[in-house]
Amino acid sequence: MKLLYEGKSKKVYEFSKDEVILEFKDSATAFNAQKYQEFKNKGKINCLFSEFFFKLLSENGIKNHFIRKLNDNQMLCKKVEILKVEVVIRNIATGSITKRLGIESGFEFEEPLIEFFYKDDKLNDPILCREHIKILKLASVEEVKAIEIIAFKSNEILKEFFKKFNLRLVDIKFEFGRYNNEIILADEISPDVFRVWDKFGNSYDKDVFRFEKGNLIETYEKLGKMIGIL
Repeated sequence: MKLLYEGKSKKVYEFSKDEVILEFKDSATAFNAQKYQEFKNKGKINCLFSEFFFKLLSENGIKNHFIRKLNDNQMLCKKVEILKVEVVIRNIATGSITKRLGIESGFEFEEPLIEFFYKDDKLNDPILCREHIKILKLASVEEVKAIEIIAFKSNEILKEFFKKFNLRLVDIKFEFGRYNNEIILADEISPDVFRVWDKFGNSYDKDVFRFEKGNLIETYEKLGKMIGIL
């Protein structure tokens, strides 16, 4: 199969004219790949999370690129044109926003906050406003509106899901693609791209790797068992 793209945590192979294979790697990176480590079975676990959450969102009316899981670390997906806009929905302040705006970590927003980032490693994924997106021609005004609707709705679905297990969805990064002239959800949905805390503030996501707060695989497996997918 032809390798179309290789990122920090995934490879994308061409499968057919309209389909690709997304392969999850065992690597973990942080701080724009300044920190790197290999973890056995990480790809397998993240593939399982992504399969579960894409199915959950599909059942709730969110169109996405997932078709089916092929094996432990590969899934078949619709071939989309990925937008160079990363979207972050924040329910609770932590991470970069606390440094940029001086907000205390743990501050809960009255309403979810949306932020846009330029998907460009060389520029260190700078923050964007809607005017930047328009000037750079990354997405049309109508596409940005569609992105916002999908992102907010997906956030609510996932937030309510985690609440059942006494967990809080702190924030989540979404990526989108064009498919048949429509904006749909793409990439992955795993602890690599969302933050989840329990009522004590313990992390069940990649922050355990970023800040050396525990064993990444054990943490991901614990979250998977808590929500019933492992």
